[in-house]
Amino acid sequence: MGNRGMEDLIPLINKLQDAFSSIGQSCNLDLPQIAVVGGQSAGKSSVLENFVGRDFLPRGSGIVTRRPLILQLCFNKAEYAEFLHCKGKKFVDFEEVRAEIEAETDRITGSNKGISPIPINLRVYSPHVLNLTLIDLPGMTKVAVGDQPLDIEHQIRDMLLQFITKESCLILAVTPANQDLANSDALKIAKEVDPQGLRTIGVITKLDLMDEGTDAKDILENKLLPLRRGYIGVVNRSQKDIDGKKDIRAALAAERKFFLSHPAYRHMAERMGTPHLQKQLNQVTLEFHIKPRLLSHFILSHHCPHTLQSQLLSLEKEVEEYKNFRPDDPTRKTKALLQMVQQFGVDFEKRIEGSGDQVDTAELSGGAKINRIFHERFPFELVKIVFDEKELRREISHAIKNVHGVRTGLFTPDLAFEAIVKKQIIKLKEPCIKCIDLVIQELINTVRQCTCKLGSYPRLREETERIVTTYVREREGKTKDQVMLLIDIELSYINTNHEDFIGFAKYESPLPSSTVIRKGWLTLNISIMKGGSKEYWFVLTAESLSWYKDEEEKEKKYMLPLDNLKLRDVEKGFMSTKHIFGIFNTESSRNVYKDLRQIELACDTQEDVDSWKASFLRAGVYPEKDQVDTEDTAPSETFSMDPQLERQVETIRNLVDSYIGIVNKSIRDLMPKTIMHLMINSAKDFIHSELLAYLYSSGDQNSLMEESADQAQRRDELLRMYHALKEALHIIGDITTTTVSVPVPPPVNDSWMQEASPTPQRRPAAAAATAPSRPPAVRGPTPGPPLNPSPAFGVPPIPSRPGPPPMNAFGSNSQQDPFSAPPLIPSRPARIPPGVPR
Repeated sequence: MGNRGMEDLIPLINKLQDAFSSIGQSCNLDLPQIAVVGGQSAGKSSVLENFVGRDFLPRGSGIVTRRPLILQLCFNKAEYAEFLHCKGKKFVDFEEVRAEIEAETDRITGSNKGISPIPINLRVYSPHVLNLTLIDLPGMTKVAVGDQPLDIEHQIRDMLLQFITKESCLILAVTPANQDLANSDALKIAKEVDPQGLRTIGVITKLDLMDEGTDAKDILENKLLPLRRGYIGVVNRSQKDIDGKKDIRAALAAERKFFLSHPAYRHMAERMGTPHLQKQLNQVTLEFHIKPRLLSHFILSHHCPHTLQSQLLSLEKEVEEYKNFRPDDPTRKTKALLQMVQQFGVDFEKRIEGSGDQVDTAELSGGAKINRIFHERFPFELVKIVFDEKELRREISHAIKNVHGVRTGLFTPDLAFEAIVKKQIIKLKEPCIKCIDLVIQELINTVRQCTCKLGSYPRLREETERIVTTYVREREGKTKDQVMLLIDIELSYINTNHEDFIGFAKYESPLPSSTVIRKGWLTLNISIMKGGSKEYWFVLTAESLSWYKDEEEKEKKYMLPLDNLKLRDVEKGFMSTKHIFGIFNTESSRNVYKDLRQIELACDTQEDVDSWKASFLRAGVYPEKDQVDTEDTAPSETFSMDPQLERQVETIRNLVDSYIGIVNKSIRDLMPKTIMHLMINSAKDFIHSELLAYLYSSGDQNSLMEESADQAQRRDELLRMYHALKEALHIIGDITTTTVSVPVPPPVNDSWMQEASPTPQRRPAAAAATAPSRPPAVRGPTPGPPLNPSPAFGVPPIPSRPGPPPMNAFGSNSQQDPFSAPPLIPSRPARIPPGVPR
């Protein structure tokens, strides 16, 4: 193979491709296409074959390449070729490849020099090539021959532009040394699509065929008619060599011998020849196509957040977790088990006791939720125990009567008080049990949240949840027993000497005078003549009944003292839906309200009426005697006209309120303490001291610490991605630091390519003519080589012999040395050089 110049780049690109494939990304380096353009028989196909290292292109005189050949080189261990139009057929013999190209060309264009823009697609697989695309294009011509169309020049030009206008296309502008370089159509069309000259390399062929005594030294040294990337000379095989089956390796040796032995080229032999051309293409491909894309897409991580650098940094923390988890390490499972259990205990305690780490802002959980249960939910459940006033008073009355038996009691019996208090204390059991259940549920939720970090080991997570939950359930029973014991303790002894208890001795009246017994809306029924019925906000205290305009109690309508007042039922009026009771004064000479002997108060339901009556009883307002005696229903058992009994009922009712308040206060204080001690603190101690032992005794450690398939895959994927990213960055760093960075050649004065006429390509003396020392004294810019020459100012051809350059219509030199041409002078008057007055 003669492709040693490209083989140096193959391992580097393959490493990059492998590195990026391993991290699931495509290495879109967009390797450039290499298009070979030039005139007919300029040696384009020979240059292309030297580049590939194989003989496979048709040969002959005149126009041989009559269709574009898009040659895709694919790196592969085996070497063969495939045509797109011959799918599935592999060509191992490259002589058959040449024959197939000729046959496919004739099939479309005919055998009489016809051309076609339809490309032939050929893929060559080889271990000695890069994944590049090479394009062999028809030679540029001006005269149609054979079956060629009359506009053959324009058709070929359009065909070339279709490929070389792409920014990723390197242009090899091939010109034979035995033709005038200034007439090179390849250089001119390259200048159109690459005005900066960054992707154009001049190739001078047939140096061995130049006339005796002439050479292309100045051209190859880039002194005459310069290009930004200069020229490279090559010596291809002659037709005799090709017919004699001279291989490319021998041809390259002959080429090197030619440059070393030629007196005009021996000093620059290292910069000439096909190997140097390949090396130059390597450098341009790497330095100006691959490297900039790597820098822009992968290295500048502070500009692109999805680059390799940012991905590597994001993986650092995750990979850190797996550094101690080496599957082949026999101590890994034991170490991991200890770490997991310790971390579980720390997380559980943090969730219960509170921590500034990873604060949950979405909802309450753990200790915060348990605290809410203790101090909000549990007191609320206690308050929800509503006493039915009517039922309670009836129970108190029955208890007093049953304690006295056949006797009439003179004093309030304490046994009745104890019986009623115990019955109310028993009702506290239900909210206490509910509180424990709520705490249990939150503890189990907390355990599940803490075991999420054990998800890598499903068996360990399952066992940990089971063991801790079982322990919490065991403590649940003990905690409930202890709470029930607290209730039983309260029931065992009624401490009437408690400092907060009002006591029998202290109780002198049913209620303090300022005590509010009840508030609520009632309808005051008055005849239409006196204002009609209207709703008011009533407030009942131990001494008076007041009503206000509304519940804000700012505008008081009336205050009625309770002295000598009694209650009676009132029948509902016609079409009335409300239930009514009346209040009247036992002194017949006194009115109750204004000139009314009785006021009627209406409620929506009978239950409201009974409730208000019970409240009036607490205030010392009783039903009238006739009503009680004549009714055999429930009120006869509820309300007694015995003032002594009613006072005793009211006394016990208030004492019960006082004592139950003391019990509630004690229970609210002891419940959180009991639950914390017997359940929560005990669970924390169990996790820290006994959980590990239970895990060891629950089963085989190996099965306990088996990773889930998903976790093992994720760990392996993370580690693979991490190392692949490091490898990719290392390779990119090698490209950046170890490749020789050649600065972009400076721009050259290539305005010679814009001239409309030929210039000498050998070494004429006229090429060194100097420009005038000062510009002509004219207004406006100094005439120079026109950027877009027009027929009106066309320049006649310059003879190849030395002689003075011709003058243009303005009297200035139209062809000057490209490096000595004077700069254009701006048209500002202040900066115009002085000239001769008119």
